[in-house]
Amino acid sequence: MEGYPSRVWLQTLPGTCNLDVTSSDLGDYRAKRDFESTPEPSPRRRRRKGGAPRFVVQEHSARRLHWDLRLEHDGVAVSWAIPNGIPADPQENRRAVHTEDHPLEYLGFEGEIPAGEYGAGTVRIWDQGTFECLKWERGKVVFAFEGDRLSGRYALFQAGDEKDWMIHRMDPPAELRDPFPESIAPMLPRPARLPRKGKWAAEVRWQGLRAIASGRPGRLRLSDSDGGDISRRYPKVRRLARQLGTRDAVLDGELVVFDEEGRPSAPGRKGDAVTYVIFDLLYLEGHDLMAEPYRRRRKLLEGLELSGEAWQTPSYSVGDLRALLDASHERGLPGLILKRLDSRYEPGRRADSWRSVG
Repeated sequence: MEGYPSRVWLQTLPGTCNLDVTSSDLGDYRAKRDFESTPEPSPRRRRRKGGAPRFVVQEHSARRLHWDLRLEHDGVAVSWAIPNGIPADPQENRRAVHTEDHPLEYLGFEGEIPAGEYGAGTVRIWDQGTFECLKWERGKVVFAFEGDRLSGRYALFQAGDEKDWMIHRMDPPAELRDPFPESIAPMLPRPARLPRKGKWAAEVRWQGLRAIASGRPGRLRLSDSDGGDISRRYPKVRRLARQLGTRDAVLDGELVVFDEEGRPSAPGRKGDAVTYVIFDLLYLEGHDLMAEPYRRRRKLLEGLELSGEAWQTPSYSVGDLRALLDASHERGLPGLILKRLDSRYEPGRRADSWRSVG
């Protein structure tokens, strides 16, 4: 995230958005950048005439993933770095780090800041639009987003020294959100024979370490079957948070080590190349999916296209279960996990709608 702000804050009357309350020559912005090496725009310090003030939220995949909020004010883009994204829930305040003013040209910037430069990493526009300024005073800004993704009233308020702020949603979201589950015990299969009837999905029996991945913007927690936090053991898997971006999601899967023949086993030795094999989606962007049928959960999961250096989302198969089981044995795999296509997710239960066959 970026450094200290250069902005000089002056007290204004409550409820006003005076456009002459600040003073900035963008000196800090200039000092931190070599414009012959970075594609970021050099400042021209100009005031845009007419129209509603603009905002941008840029997803910044730097040393740590975060989101930069910039509000047009008094000829510059006043900026905050938000480690965990813009909150959708009024019950959740999130940290916002007040950073140096940026030039107005930065409101449209996307690109790759080269390694070795300040803020090195990829910058992408996550949302942009205009905002209604409701209050702009020392230590507090109140405004309403009018963007493609963002809408509603928000407040930024100082919560410590000059750079320590918080961002808070003031009004309820447009749609009700299910609470984010803090802990989920994995659903388990019953050992059984091949079923004679019903519509079933067949997955590989991975023989790995079961893990629930709870992803919030900018962070991801891995929990074992007992709910213990095992995140620190698998730092490469935690980079999945970058691909999830601003999406709140809870995933079910197994941590697996593959041998040279592609046969899976549970992680053992330190330094093993571990892959998180994802096979279920339990929560997504404010929606609890556990009552949804397996078929729909898998469709939503596949739509996320989660694939990376230490995670993958293998497909499932339907059809002749005996042929699928025989094929798994021929590949040296331990068997199959069968799941009814209409099965709901039952946390902590060993249900007959999921079966382990070997």
